[in-house]
Amino acid sequence: MSEKVQPRAMSKTTYQRISAASPEAVLDAAERELMAAGGGERWLAVGFRLRQYWLEGEPEQSLIALYHLQATTSGCRTALAVFEPEPRVVEAIAQAEPWFSLLGVRGVALAEPVELAPVRIPKPWGQEIWYTGVERRGQAAVTDGAYRMPLPWLLAAAPRRVADGQSRDLILLKILDPLPDPVFGDLYFELHEEKREVYVVTAVDRRAWPDGVGGIRFGFDAGRVAQYPSEQAFLDAYLASVAKYREVRRAIDELLDQRRLAAGVGLNEPLAASTLRQWLAGLPAELTEREQHLREAMESFTALRPLQVGDVVKVPHRVPHSLQHGVRTVEFQTPVYERLILSFAQKVLTQADWDTAAAARIMTAAPPAEEAFEQTASGRGWLEERIVEFDDFEVHRVRLEPGASRLLDATPAYALLMCVGGDLQLDGKTLGADVAVLLPAAWNGGTLRNTAAEPRVALLATPVHAR
Repeated sequence: MSEKVQPRAMSKTTYQRISAASPEAVLDAAERELMAAGGGERWLAVGFRLRQYWLEGEPEQSLIALYHLQATTSGCRTALAVFEPEPRVVEAIAQAEPWFSLLGVRGVALAEPVELAPVRIPKPWGQEIWYTGVERRGQAAVTDGAYRMPLPWLLAAAPRRVADGQSRDLILLKILDPLPDPVFGDLYFELHEEKREVYVVTAVDRRAWPDGVGGIRFGFDAGRVAQYPSEQAFLDAYLASVAKYREVRRAIDELLDQRRLAAGVGLNEPLAASTLRQWLAGLPAELTEREQHLREAMESFTALRPLQVGDVVKVPHRVPHSLQHGVRTVEFQTPVYERLILSFAQKVLTQADWDTAAAARIMTAAPPAEEAFEQTASGRGWLEERIVEFDDFEVHRVRLEPGASRLLDATPAYALLMCVGGDLQLDGKTLGADVAVLLPAAWNGGTLRNTAAEPRVALLATPVHAR
């Protein structure tokens, strides 16, 4: 809800430039001074250095946080934009005029939902779309509609207001978008020791799955396990099968690396499936036939769980899994970048070899039984369910019928909200399909409304301790 600026103070405009180790501490003092002075506006530029923790050696980066403080009838409304100290920014600051206008931005309001601007990360099997990911390979951003600000810049300039100080520990929100091509679009068969994750299926490509039912490899086939006198005997047979496939996979990858070098392509760069298919067609038929035979034999040990749009997969620790081609999902996970790869039907580009032996020592063959979702709240035309609850975060799914609205409470930390499958409105602002917003710690809550003619769904993730 917009607030009226105190009319008696409209002429009180001041500009200040300062350097500080903690820009938010300077902002705190400026807000107190502005309100104590009876209102008005203040433009505040704070120079600071950001330690880029996502890069090797954590080099520091010089930045300038530009704040616009505006007194309202209920407090101080503050907007933020962060820039590198390039000439146009320095020149704008030197002028006693509204800096945002000079720089062509609106600024991110620190007590309102912040739209996340994702970054696309190429993968051998397709792409990941990171909404909150911050890593060497890429950093997600936020947007005010006019410009993009790297997410770490926002978190560094207002860590308490945005995320209750949890700047490096945001829940990781991303989309897994695999190719529709069999094999080429299948993800790693992997497990995790620390990372907790949940998938929500948002699309199944009918070019790959004409009936709309895709799948995920999830643990091992119970019937196959029962064929062996012991679980260890089953495990030994599975590992022998993986070893045979690893041998042929390595031989193919070495030949394809020669093609990469000849074409001037980096050895660890993702390739289009069409290019790989063309290169594979030039390999000895005996080799590719052996690869297919051994791959099918290896995969016969695993269980394939069917997936349709709307299905939810909670991935427990130590359970091997591999999302299959053409199955698009929203994923929430702890921000821990670790995995153990048991096998992959392509070259792994991010590490030298598989982790099969290490994974086998700790893996769980059979995933736990699926649990019914807990209904946490309901109202006229809407229903909310908790679809997963981990030690560190939980995810709720809100279903809204046409015309229904759901009041969302403020969170003491922060929350991530994503609209899936169609538009919703949050406090009157339309959120399109796959649009996500960060609900900052300073947000006071708002109304989620379905103005469409069809039902709509939103996903809401929060740190557990915040609820």
